Amino acid sequence: MLEAVTAPVQLILASTSRYRSTLLQRLEVPFAQRAPEVDERAYEHRFAATNAEDFALLLATAKAQRVAAMLRDESREASELDSPRWVLGADQLAILPGDPPELLHKPGTAERAIEQLMRMSGREHHLVTGVVLCEVPQRAPGAGVVPRRFHGVDRVVLHMREFDRVEATAYVQAHRPLDCAGSYRIEDAGIRLIRAIDGSADPTSIIGLPLLVVARLLRRAGVLPE
Repeated sequence: MLEAVTAPVQLILASTSRYRSTLLQRLEVPFAQRAPEVDERAYEHRFAATNAEDFALLLATAKAQRVAAMLRDESREASELDSPRWVLGADQLAILPGDPPELLHKPGTAERAIEQLMRMSGREHHLVTGVVLCEVPQRAPGAGVVPRRFHGVDRVVLHMREFDRVEATAYVQAHRPLDCAGSYRIEDAGIRLIRAIDGSADPTSIIGLPLLVVARLLRRAGVLPE
């Protein structure tokens, strides 16, 4: 867990992901990071009962609200802040369509990464990313006052080439995509495993944080200028 946020930074990213941190830096908005301490697997039983967009937003909301609650507990002098703070939560799902659809996880080991890639070979899969921007009020809200919250979802459909186990194994051994759901990265040679990407997809969404959606939410909150 990162150190507690002590300065009145206006934006807090509810993630310790280096991928999301690097992406968010492109918007040139100062931010801090906090670990949301949310067990994503504890929500997984709800995946089958909802659609992918709602499930991604459920997880993103849980992360944002958890960090917002941490900050409220830590900010004993919140009323002295010049402006409200905002927590940005995000969650990305990698899904293999089917009946039922398969929710892909971060493989964790090379063996599981190779097996995951082989299930994806020659097939399409979807990356669905939910983003939630949650306000941390300057002071404890009164009765009936609800902190502002904005959200958005981005979906990207990717089509994998047909590749064999030799190619999948060589890629995993060379690039170790063990912390990536889907077991590949488009930022490295993983792009060679992809045949096509549907539509005018936001490439930052594939990496894990759709900046077009994030920028739109930050404008609504007044963190970025209109």
